Amino acid sequence: MTQPTVSPPAATALAPFVGAVARGPGRGRQLSREEAAEALRLILDGSAAPEAAGALLMVMRYRGEGPSEIAGFADALASGADWRRAAPDLDWPSYAAGRTRGLPWFLLAAKLVAGAGHRVALHGWNAHRVEIRDALPGLGIPVAESGAALASALDAASIAYVPLEAWSPGGHKLIRLREVFGLRSCINTVLRVANPFGAGAQVQGVFHPSYRGLQTDTGALLGQRNLMILKGAGGEFERNPSKEIELFGLLDGAEVDLTAQALRDETRRLADPGGRPGDLQRLWRGESDDAFATALVTGTAALALLALGAAPGLARAEALAEALWQARDRDALPAGAAA
Repeated sequence: MTQPTVSPPAATALAPFVGAVARGPGRGRQLSREEAAEALRLILDGSAAPEAAGALLMVMRYRGEGPSEIAGFADALASGADWRRAAPDLDWPSYAAGRTRGLPWFLLAAKLVAGAGHRVALHGWNAHRVEIRDALPGLGIPVAESGAALASALDAASIAYVPLEAWSPGGHKLIRLREVFGLRSCINTVLRVANPFGAGAQVQGVFHPSYRGLQTDTGALLGQRNLMILKGAGGEFERNPSKEIELFGLLDGAEVDLTAQALRDETRRLADPGGRPGDLQRLWRGESDDAFATALVTGTAALALLALGAAPGLARAEALAEALWQARDRDALPAGAAA
């Protein structure tokens, strides 16, 4: 007599969650925050079959994720207490995965904000044509691969970059599933909202405008009180100075919807070809008079300063960013940085 086949635990661990989201039109539902957290923990600890994990993530991608699901996934990816002891003021995620962008000018904006005494923690994983990590050494932005190293870097320079694989090896594995699926999953959004080091303020970029509301609602669920979101180049938090920009987010816990006017009467794409990594150093040192790039940097910095509460209102934040740019330490780059 043939014995019934017993499914290994990994084959069925995610079945209740896949069943909930994929039951069909009118019957499927979003996961609760607790369910989403449990589902991702099963994926991260290897308890779930890869096929089931792919099914869950792709169904959610097709149907569209809800704030409770993104918040639950962020709970599952939470970093340890050693990372949070670094106590940054501003969380700056960088998870753009497209190739439709140019130089990472936003790094200069983050450096400008840090120069004003705000502790800025950048973190990310990137796959566009100009690697962000390649630009860090020339800008004097240290890379931290532990909580202790992050705290030390913020104490010394008020800015540091943490690779995703350092603070969340599981998140790094998940984001690279795009290479298998050929599509992004909601993990890109989760990593943007996660605030892994517990900063009091956040900035976030989105690629699709519809995600601004999702990330605002998720931030509120996660208890974030100061958050600024914009549609930036390739999904980075980077303000195009030639366009009117819609801003979403939270200030002192209240939802905001603002419009930032264009700063330049000039049509130029952020992904225009021809830029070289050394252009970042030249602009900072004052060796370049690129007015568009300067407005991009100060305009982006202004929005970060607004999120930090460093100035009351957008106009004052823009004026502060301009003043910081004029007063920047032009020599605050490593000796021998690319010219």
